[in-house]
Order: sequence, then structure tokens, then C-alpha cells
Amino acid sequence: MTQRLAHLAAKLGCVDEGLAIAYAVLDKDVPVYAAGGELVGTVDHVVAAPELDIFHGIVIRVGEGRRFVPAELISSLHEHGVDLSIGGAEAAALPEPHGAAPVWHDNEPGVKPSAWKHFVNTIGGHAGRDAWTKES
Repeated sequence: MTQRLAHLAAKLGCVDEGLAIAYAVLDKDVPVYAAGGELVGTVDHVVAAPELDIFHGIVIRVGEGRRFVPAELISSLHEHGVDLSIGGAEAAALPEPHGAAPVWHDNEPGVKPSAWKHFVNTIGGHAGRDAWTKES
């Protein structure tokens, strides 16, 4: 479906976005809709760490530019459409992509943790990012 047809279908309220899908199979050029149903762009690419099964968000094409949409602003992913939880004006104000997602370490790179720390982390004693360090 071309972008113009997708926009017309959205205006008429008759968009069949298909089945819900996982981020790993989201295709390029899938239409992206704001919470009000207006077409705000198309998928450029997915931002993820698939080896860790972490979905960071998507980069969308908007006219001549691109915008990064974080995962928490995405309501649903479908075969033929992505739905955002924000309006069109908010989507237009999203930042341009600027690089990779931050990398966090629970240990210093190249340093093996003590047996005790490994044991505590393994059984779940590590509570979130409290002891993590952000890589510059």
C-alpha cells in the first residue's frame, strides 16, 4: 500500500493493519499512525538488541527527515501498521536519531566478578541499575 493510499485509508477510518507482530519481523516502509489515526511517517528501521531481546524503538521517515520513536511511545506493532500512543504534533516533535542506544555494564569490562557477586547476581540479588555503570 502506498503512503498516499495509507493516508486516505486512515482518514476514512478503514485501515486493516493486519495481525499483531513482534519487532523482529517489522518491515521497512510500514505506515506509522499517531494516536488520532493520522499517518505520521513510515518505518525506516528497528532499533533493538536482538541478542538480548531488547526493543529500544523505531526510526521513522517523516518527509525528508527521520525521527526516533522510543518503545514506550509505541502502542502496537502490526503487519501493515504501527500505532503510537502520542498525537501527530508530538510525533513531529520527536528527536532525530543520534546514534546507538546506551550500553550499561554490571561489571567493569574485562574484569571477572568475584564468585560472591556472580552468585548474588545469578539468584536475583541485583536490583535493577543501582550498581550498573553507563558506558561513555
